[in-house]
Amino acid sequence: MVSHFLFVVLVASILHVSYATTAYNVLEKNNLPRGLLPNGVKSYILKPDGKIEATLPRECDFAITFGGQEFKFRFATTVGGTIKSGYIHEVYGVRVQIKFGWLGLRQVDRAGDQLTLQVQQFTQSFPVSAFSVSPSCS
Repeated sequence: MVSHFLFVVLVASILHVSYATTAYNVLEKNNLPRGLLPNGVKSYILKPDGKIEATLPRECDFAITFGGQEFKFRFATTVGGTIKSGYIHEVYGVRVQIKFGWLGLRQVDRAGDQLTLQVQQFTQSFPVSAFSVSPSCS
């Protein structure tokens, strides 16, 4: 009877921890800013190998202005990649407008107070503070 009680307590504490954690917390625990994901993440899955997938209620567009230049982002309803401390690689579901076309975001790396986003052969660095707040979708 005691072992059954301990099992129930253990399961309850595990469930409590998983409900308390959000996709934004996962970013922050991996030394990445929460603003890499827009507001409104409905759910997420984080696998032991670092693969993460987040679900949004709808496609999401937003822009970030940095250095007088506007960068437009488009998130599909399902986005993901492989997350480790300081980076996300194998990104899918995120596109960035470069000139007249939309190109897939491949990876995000953090070095100190800078984030480097790689979109195919194009890379752009931003201060981490540019992504400190989760953007709202338009």
